[in-house]
Amino acid sequence: MTLPSSRSSSRKSLRRWLAGALLIATATSSWATTELVVRVSGIEPPLGQIGCALFADASGFPMDNRQAQQQWVPAQADGATCRFVGVKPGRYAISIGHDLNGNRRVDANLLGMPTEPWGVSNNVRPTLRAPRFEEAVFTLPADAAEWVVRIDVAR
Repeated sequence: MTLPSSRSSSRKSLRRWLAGALLIATATSSWATTELVVRVSGIEPPLGQIGCALFADASGFPMDNRQAQQQWVPAQADGATCRFVGVKPGRYAISIGHDLNGNRRVDANLLGMPTEPWGVSNNVRPTLRAPRFEEAVFTLPADAAEWVVRIDVAR
């Protein structure tokens, strides 16, 4: 029986260690998450609630929040803050609605135009159509980020 040389054995150990370190580094980088703080400005009475929705893709943006991470916070005269914790870095868009009547949605008229204040990231406000995901998209970095969205009623 021949034993492997110590040099060969140490090379294999080094390769295994490097492979393990690379695997751990790759796995933890894909698990990295951050916090996104969304500050909402432009709130006017009556106060009601602010709904914040974080979209990872265009599906449902801006009004169908079923595909989005969402939360509701009390509206305050000096603004409102939504915090999304555990968000992976990447491309996102935010949709904000000011629910004045407690039904947890932005109401619209017969033509589909919002009758309650709303806003999206990048403060995009096209006329006669809803904002597109690509117009509102931003890149969330690996460290904590803050985004400000101004809401307004459709005019």
